[in-house]
Parts: sequence; C-alpha cells; structure tokens
Amino acid sequence: MLMPKRLKYRKQHRGRMYGKAERGSELNFGDFALKATEPSWVNSRQIEAARRAIVREMKRAGQLWIRIFPDKPVTMKAAETRMGSGKGNIDHYVAVVKPGRIIFEVSGVDEETARSAFRLAQQKLPLATIVVAREVTEAEGV
Repeated sequence: MLMPKRLKYRKQHRGRMYGKAERGSELNFGDFALKATEPSWVNSRQIEAARRAIVREMKRAGQLWIRIFPDKPVTMKAAETRMGSGKGNIDHYVAVVKPGRIIFEVSGVDEETARSAFRLAQQKLPLATIVVAREVTEAEGV
C-alpha cells in the first residue's frame, strides 16, 4: 500500500479542492493516460486496485506510470467515542486529485488495449476520468 515514509506534520486540515490542476496535467512519460475530470480524494487502496486492473488487462506488456501519490493523512475517531477530546488518529492516506490531473500513463501497448485497461481502472476510482492520447506532431512522425 502506498504511504509516505515520513511527514513533517502528522495531521493535516482537510482543505478545499477548488480550481484545476496546475501540475501533472500533461502527458510526460507514456502514450496514453487517464485524466481526472472532477476533484476527489483517491486513497491508496483505490490506486492499487486500479493499477492491478490495468496491469492485468495489458497482460504485463508495456509500461505503467502512477502519477499520483497519497501523501495527505486522513484522521478518524474511534467508534463509539464521545465528541471533543481532540483530533482522531491517522486512519489512511489520500492523494488530492483536481480536474485535469493525469492519474496513470501507459506506453508500449496499442490504443485498444490501453483504452480497455483504463476502462477497468475507471471503475475502481471514485471520480470521473477520460482517456487522453499523445498528439503526434510532424517532427515526431517523420
């Protein structure tokens, strides 16, 4: 499961997920990518489930890049605990995903395989996504 090795501060505020993703919104490594179209928290279990679905569908051909990392701690109070007495203990970690953020990238497979793999991954994620492809320019194609 993905989680940070160490943190500067143990607990964080929830924050707001307004605006579009400034970073991580372009294809950098692969030929096809899964791009978020709405904001959400994605936890490490969901990332791992989507990763497994993609790798299994690609039959371990090609290469996969995970472009998000769950580094935000989410706290929860124990069951049947009275209100007050401070913030709860860390339960899990999430990645804050804004619209436009690239979540996964793949290369080394044809477009049909990539799209079917991403279709399976979309069902594992709690947000709406689209599949984007690298645009081939004249210089690259020649």
